[in-house]
Amino acid sequence: MSTQVAVAKPSTGLGVTDRKDLWWISPLAVFLGLMLFIVYVTFRVFYNAHYVIDTATSAYLLSPVYSPLLIIEGLPPWFSPAILILWAPAGFRLTCYYYRKAYYRAFFFSPPACAVSERTKNGYRGETKLLIFQNIHRYFLYLALAFLVILAIDVVMACMWPDGAGGKTFGVSVGTLLLFINVFLLSLYTLSCHSLRHLIGGKIDCYSCSAMGRTRHKMWRGVSMLNRRHPLWAWLSLMMVPVTDFYIWMVSTGNFTDLRIF
Repeated sequence: MSTQVAVAKPSTGLGVTDRKDLWWISPLAVFLGLMLFIVYVTFRVFYNAHYVIDTATSAYLLSPVYSPLLIIEGLPPWFSPAILILWAPAGFRLTCYYYRKAYYRAFFFSPPACAVSERTKNGYRGETKLLIFQNIHRYFLYLALAFLVILAIDVVMACMWPDGAGGKTFGVSVGTLLLFINVFLLSLYTLSCHSLRHLIGGKIDCYSCSAMGRTRHKMWRGVSMLNRRHPLWAWLSLMMVPVTDFYIWMVSTGNFTDLRIF
């Protein structure tokens, strides 16, 4: 005598899961955070004003949204110079390994979270079709490293205050500190990049075979240590950009006074 046992088929469909926790909070927070950033930066790009402070009584402060400031003759006055440079940092974040996971889940539900059903049953295909451009992330890394140098120069310029006699004197203001914190967090995010970790030492088979190999191993360990907090650096650096820009905007319009600390 045979006994047949009916086995219920697992339910499928978007959001179906056996999880009992509030799994949807993380993708929702990512969606809201990225949307707020995108809306604010888009507004500031097309607002196209009050992004630089360059007076005879203050240091030079330039918003990171517009750095480096590229003014090309012949372009219409409404054309924002930020458009000429934002594609590079935006491309670096768009192709970032962490951000891929974040916005795939929050915007495309692929999948919404671990152990949560996707909206289609075809499954994840990787960057083999429409998103094949994601594989150029390491090239955006080179541009991001160059931007760190440019933003560091902005910090140096923000420390040079007019002395009233046609020269410059060293000084630090709230704006200077914000620019420094901004480039510091961006450095942590960029230097903790998975591609940089591989570039420095991830592809080496033998670290101890040469002095250079041992040096690269130390560098690889340093990047690996930063890489453990890569998502944290990604979000902190992302939030600091509009904070710094907003401060410079407010100082430029006279709503804030850039307090000089010393």
